Amino acid sequence: MKAIRRLTVRPVLPDPLRPLSDLARNLRWSWHPETRDLFQSVDPECWTASGRDPVRLLGTVPPARLAELAEDRRFRRRLTAVADDLDHYMTGDRWYQTQPGRLPAAVAYFSPEFGITAALPQYSGGLGILAGDHLKAASDLGVPLVGVGLLYRHGYFRQSLSRDGWQQEHYPVLDPHELPLAPLKEADGTPAHVALALPGGRELRARIWLAQVGRVPLLLLDSDVEENDPGERGVTDRLYGGGSEHRLLQEMLLGIGGVRAVRTYCRLTGHAAPEVFHTNEGHAGFLGLERIAELCDEGLEFGPALEAVRAGTVFTTHTPVPAGIDRFDRELVARHFGPDSELPRIDVERVLRLGMETYPGGEPNLFNMAVMGLRLAQRANGVSLLHGGVSRGMFAGLWPGFDAEEVPITSVTNGVHAPTWVAPEVFRLGARQIGVQRAEDALTVGGSDRWDSVADIPDQDIWELRRTLRAQLVEEVRERLRASWRQRGAGTAELGWIDDALDPDVLTIGFARRVPSYKRLTLMLRDRERLTELLLHPERPIQIVVAGKAHPADDGGKRLVQELVRFADDPRVRHRIVFLPDYGMAMAQKLYPGCDIWLNNPLRPLEACGTSGMKAALNGCLNLSVLDGWWDEWYQPDFGWAIPTADGAGTDPDRRDAVEANALYDLLEQRITPRFYERGASGLPDRWLEMVRRTLSLLGPKVLAGRMVREYVERLYAPAAEAHRAMDPDSARGLAEWKARVRAAWPGVSVDHVETSAATASAELGTTLALRVRVKLGDLAPEDVEVQAVSGRVDSEDRITDAAKVPLKPVGGPDLEGRWAYEGPLALDRTGPFGYTVRVLPAHRLLASGVETGLVAVPSGDLVEAAGLLMR
Repeated sequence: MKAIRRLTVRPVLPDPLRPLSDLARNLRWSWHPETRDLFQSVDPECWTASGRDPVRLLGTVPPARLAELAEDRRFRRRLTAVADDLDHYMTGDRWYQTQPGRLPAAVAYFSPEFGITAALPQYSGGLGILAGDHLKAASDLGVPLVGVGLLYRHGYFRQSLSRDGWQQEHYPVLDPHELPLAPLKEADGTPAHVALALPGGRELRARIWLAQVGRVPLLLLDSDVEENDPGERGVTDRLYGGGSEHRLLQEMLLGIGGVRAVRTYCRLTGHAAPEVFHTNEGHAGFLGLERIAELCDEGLEFGPALEAVRAGTVFTTHTPVPAGIDRFDRELVARHFGPDSELPRIDVERVLRLGMETYPGGEPNLFNMAVMGLRLAQRANGVSLLHGGVSRGMFAGLWPGFDAEEVPITSVTNGVHAPTWVAPEVFRLGARQIGVQRAEDALTVGGSDRWDSVADIPDQDIWELRRTLRAQLVEEVRERLRASWRQRGAGTAELGWIDDALDPDVLTIGFARRVPSYKRLTLMLRDRERLTELLLHPERPIQIVVAGKAHPADDGGKRLVQELVRFADDPRVRHRIVFLPDYGMAMAQKLYPGCDIWLNNPLRPLEACGTSGMKAALNGCLNLSVLDGWWDEWYQPDFGWAIPTADGAGTDPDRRDAVEANALYDLLEQRITPRFYERGASGLPDRWLEMVRRTLSLLGPKVLAGRMVREYVERLYAPAAEAHRAMDPDSARGLAEWKARVRAAWPGVSVDHVETSAATASAELGTTLALRVRVKLGDLAPEDVEVQAVSGRVDSEDRITDAAKVPLKPVGGPDLEGRWAYEGPLALDRTGPFGYTVRVLPAHRLLASGVETGLVAVPSGDLVEAAGLLMR
């Protein structure tokens, strides 16, 4: 019989065991081994059956066992020690509290998904895992972050396979009361809510749930509340589901409702109000509109409010392709804003102008969430050095007149939260070498360029560790294979072969990620006979573990999954290549450590960062990857292998796949498998182990989320907080008025004359020329602008590369024609073809850079011809 109503019955813990509840509700357990060990000892069988989730565990342990533990003095001592450790972690000073200068009192971090732990399935892939690692690293460092997201009642989806290998999606309902969450409550004990106005007088209400991620509170908004109509209740039903209006409502709730949730949380708890708002991808971009509306309610006009909001906002883009950005029809957005909808105090045309693609090549009728994110943030970044460059090119239309290199989008390369992703066996080996506390600090705070102590670990210990991890993965794979084949309808008699699937002594390659076409799941199948020979080689075989989910609406991705599954089902090779369905955090934590090689073969440069290879590297796994994302930045032959690419503009996609697949096979045949199976005098693969050692010692410190968050604090959060504090109402009004005046006057700004002391078109290295320029400023004054000399090597089309920029100084007042003279030195500091130009940029103390306004004046073509500006 089916229940007509579902309730969650919480256990009543004996008084001596009450701290278990606090430990279970703080998600630090997901990366703290001692806490997990404590919960496992409560009831090992229940721990496994609960999916290693402390909240579920405590709901299933028999009362008799709890009573027994309450009388167990040894267990109570362990419980007290772990609880005291959490208290010290939550209240003691950490890295952030020891930094000089006035850092932000708090930072609000908005993301559409968060991958904290498998026990809270609110993520689909890399964006969510990155957001979860960001929160955990911020907690370890003591950064006062407040996370903001949505609570999806169905999460993303669970994946299984049909008999013929087609992906099946399942959407189990998640009960918040059974998750490591607590409702945020008002002072009178009622649940805290936020509300959004919808067209037609309707309302969207959402409850606020709190997940405690170490020191960091994570606020999750849930629209499945009784006060909503059925349509509104379903707004937070699932991650990345539904049509355009469904997605728009999700993103309005995340951005606008999220700011309101932060204000509610700070009011109820006394938490410091955020000085910086970090928008992780464009989905949360509407947060800037809500903050503008707040300031308008305090009496500030829209223009000054926009400047004040921009000063304290950081925007991170994660996509290298326009198709990865949410874009909405102009009329759909207009319908949800304005007098009878949300933010009625703001003219809807102002809202639309923030997101419209009003630049060459844009779609003028589309509202672009990333464009709005960039226009509402004074600071922006990509997630690897290469991706920063790709982003500058992709969004260059927002800064017309500037080369893509000058577009104000920097980069902070992603990192991964080592305590989450490093296998306990790897940590114990490091702790044995340098001590537990130093090992923990190395993995969380980071800061050193290299982990030299790895050099002292004997080869035998490293090799035994690698074999242990590989053997654990083999057992995990066999268990998951059996479950998958039973789901596909296989009987027990058909599954005997699984006992021999994979081999703990065979070179193991991992490939696991989402399955959009650009990640090329099936590139390895390009030449099936050649792959089969590699899998079945008599002396140097390989084995491959593959996992990944295609988006439910992506039939092309599902066909790729099916193609891979059908190959892996072949009795000739199924003991050497497997596909594991339902890729998620729990699987990943076994997969990364157990592999010898991590494979990544996207179409370059479409991988923004690709952090899975970082997690593998922290466990001594070597990378085999296309030079894309983080690998393009940090690859060295010591750390693995680079797959050569054929990414020229004229390369046919089919030929490109053939060339790059062939390069992959060549590397495996000629360089990788020989090195793995080659044995030195000690009987160990000495050259392979040296690569493992160098990966750990030199690459390990770079890939840490602790390093990443410290970079965000120092390079983005601290400057944004300083800009926020400087933007009081008078300053905001002044900046807005100045920008309006400069934009109106800019057509009257020009470079009128350029001359140098050079008599010829050649000069010696080290020569300094005197440069004199006359500019017209129209209605502007010298204090409104900066006149710059821009110089450097020139290419065959006379474009300046690697430019040096030097401000010129005004000399005297305007002449009779209103022209201002500027002078300065021009150093010829590079040999070969050399060129220079001059330009005029707006200048104001509250701008983050001269490029920010998108305005520039350069010499006219006629003036360039007359001036002879190139030196050869």
